[in-house]
Amino acid sequence: MSTRPLVVSVPTDQLAADLEHLPEGVEVIVWPMDAAAPRDQFDIVVPPYMSMARVLERLEGVDVALVQGQSIGYEGVGDLLPDGLVFANAASVHETSTAELAVGLAIAAQRRIDTFAVDTAAGRWNSIFTESLADRRVLLLGWGGVGKAVAARLSGFEVDLTAVATRARVEDGVAVHGIDELPSLLPEAEVVILTLPGGDATRHIVDDAFLAALPDGALIVNVGRGSLVDTEALVDHVSRGRIRAALDVTDPEPLPEGHPLWSFPGVLIAPHVGGNSSAMRPRVARLVKRQIERMLVGDAPLNVVLGG
Repeated sequence: MSTRPLVVSVPTDQLAADLEHLPEGVEVIVWPMDAAAPRDQFDIVVPPYMSMARVLERLEGVDVALVQGQSIGYEGVGDLLPDGLVFANAASVHETSTAELAVGLAIAAQRRIDTFAVDTAAGRWNSIFTESLADRRVLLLGWGGVGKAVAARLSGFEVDLTAVATRARVEDGVAVHGIDELPSLLPEAEVVILTLPGGDATRHIVDDAFLAALPDGALIVNVGRGSLVDTEALVDHVSRGRIRAALDVTDPEPLPEGHPLWSFPGVLIAPHVGGNSSAMRPRVARLVKRQIERMLVGDAPLNVVLGG
């Protein structure tokens, strides 16, 4: 074990406070990455949440053993990360909260809770017939951590769930279909929940042909990445009343003022808050602590997705 302190930088006083009861020999520095690095060497750097494009350049020329992100997604980080650095994502932090929002969006859209919220603000009592989530055929596209967490939460809602991933397999007793089977699965899907990561391989996987294959009135719930959906195609189908949408992520993001998706009936939008809940803080702290503990005993870090 090294005799020098293990130096960890975190972006906020709050995260520093959350890292209580650390082992001896660990020094925590608060560095929001809004200025040059206060040290030329760190063992772990935790950048600010949702700020990679603005801050990673500040690691140029700094000796860093591990850059620990606070998001699950990391598309584009490889283009920003200085050469030679190792990057870990925040798997284990956001799955539960994102899955919770996915189910919440599906229920809100099906039961028209957004409409009732508007009626509440206007003091209007207006009873309307809505669609249930129960008994619906739900297509879950993505069988990673978030997808499995969504499936676990849907288990009590009496849905007919079909899981789809890049390749067909049986995993944990679940028959997972391959993406190549989508043409036969889409015509039966009443609710589609997207949890796939972004990147070139998944860009516009939900395109005009995908949407056209769905039955009238189908609901798209996207808690993955905005790039999964061809926005122009979605606008076309939603504008004709063919498809409904409940979106935590959009392309572009944020959705600009005046964009048609803001005003269409049958569209519910959340501003990319899937992981942004009270569940995040303790789970980020728990992950950083585990990385510290592993580094102190010479074990490889968890969740390494770039470098290493």
